[in-house]
Amino acid sequence: MSSLPTIDVSPLALPESGVLVVPTGENGKVADTLPEAVATLARKAAGIAKFKGKAFATLDIVAPAGLDLDRIVLVGTVPGKTTPPDSLLKLGGTIAAKTKGAEKAAFWSVMPDGTPFEAAQIAEIALGAMLRGYEFDRYKTKGGKRNGEEEDEADKPAALRILTDGPQAATLIEAARAIADGTCLARDLVNEPANVLGPVEFAEAAQALSAVGVDVEVLDEAKMRELGMHALLGVAQGSPRPPRLVVMRWSGADGDAAPLAFVGKGVVFDTGGVSIKPAAGMDEMKGDMGGAAAVVGLMRALAGRKAKVDAIGVIGLVENAVDGNAQRPGDIVKAMSGTTIEVLNTDAEGRLVLADALWYTQDRFKPRLMVNLATLTGAIIVALGNHHAGLFSNNDELAERLLAAGLATGEKLWRLPIGPEYDKMIEGKFADIKNIGGGRAAGSIVGAQFLQRFVNDVPWAHLDVAGTAMGSPASEYNQSWGSGYGVRLLDRFVAESYETR
Repeated sequence: MSSLPTIDVSPLALPESGVLVVPTGENGKVADTLPEAVATLARKAAGIAKFKGKAFATLDIVAPAGLDLDRIVLVGTVPGKTTPPDSLLKLGGTIAAKTKGAEKAAFWSVMPDGTPFEAAQIAEIALGAMLRGYEFDRYKTKGGKRNGEEEDEADKPAALRILTDGPQAATLIEAARAIADGTCLARDLVNEPANVLGPVEFAEAAQALSAVGVDVEVLDEAKMRELGMHALLGVAQGSPRPPRLVVMRWSGADGDAAPLAFVGKGVVFDTGGVSIKPAAGMDEMKGDMGGAAAVVGLMRALAGRKAKVDAIGVIGLVENAVDGNAQRPGDIVKAMSGTTIEVLNTDAEGRLVLADALWYTQDRFKPRLMVNLATLTGAIIVALGNHHAGLFSNNDELAERLLAAGLATGEKLWRLPIGPEYDKMIEGKFADIKNIGGGRAAGSIVGAQFLQRFVNDVPWAHLDVAGTAMGSPASEYNQSWGSGYGVRLLDRFVAESYETR
């Protein structure tokens, strides 16, 4: 993981050196609390440059003689037609981008109208700055790192001080760092090439969470075979790299309520198997474990901020490869639940992995609820593009809480239907069910309807993150191909609705 910027707080006073970032409104309006010399300079520079103060727009000013600062950066705060829910994250990302390479940077945390930013808002700004500081460059030999040399100073994120007189900001920033660490861990896992990150290596990355207090258990192929996980094992049989099922447990609750369970699809590379994918874009199938990456990142975040909740994370890790041992279209496998599955398309493999992972989770842990994440279908991208993940659920209250957390974090969801009328689409000819529908219609719904067969009566939600976990649009706080989508969403979901107070 690349080093994230150091962020701390100090009293609201003009720093002695470095870069000062100042929130700015229309016509160069800045807070009255700013020292007069800085305020006058900001207003004059904004007038000369016709700086409108639009949200996240910036104006860079070289500090004149008489000020010990190097630069002053005005950052716009005037909202557009709509104010995005992640506007504070975007503000933090903008600050990090404009101060990159500086030895020191500070943010004057008072709005142009004189309203101080609250501690929770400051933590969101800090989180945005930390997330913008992420880079995945460990394999580059040109640019930032050359032949073992130290990273170029211009490429390093600045150490950021947030200037505030408000209490609690430092504590909330530490919690934000735990969330940033979890998100960036998920980004790292998605960005890693498949020759480096196989099922065994992925399991080892999850085991490293024991250092922050997560209990980790790894089931090998022999144990999964003993448990009857033949749906998952069938996907793995074409690869020489053995599968793993990883169970992570965070125990932070004060009471004895049933745990929350989060389940992730972890196909470390997906060729499509015998139903092989086209060559174009197949390289991106290293990201077909984005759901599992998010679960690992979430467990890291919960442990890092010592969340008062009991949570289970389960990830099924396989490689869907193709050789003489690979599963064939037409094969029939028996899932751990006893359900027989006709495998008509070996590229619809994620639902087979999740079938056993979901059944195992609900059977062993009797959770309060289950949320699974999976880069399950290309059809969800056709339906929603790259700005929303698909949400399917058998429980309205659970769905509403997830939707609210998505809006609050900017990791947005859109609910799509499931129901008995779709069951006929997965009825098998030679087995209980089949792993695809009869055509192109309702592809994402069919995938969700299949998964629902393995949750019993547990409140459950399926998040199809195929369009958001990898290759999603860049933003002010994410410049990475692997976005870490789902970590912040589910952390907020847990914090708002399920932590003991």
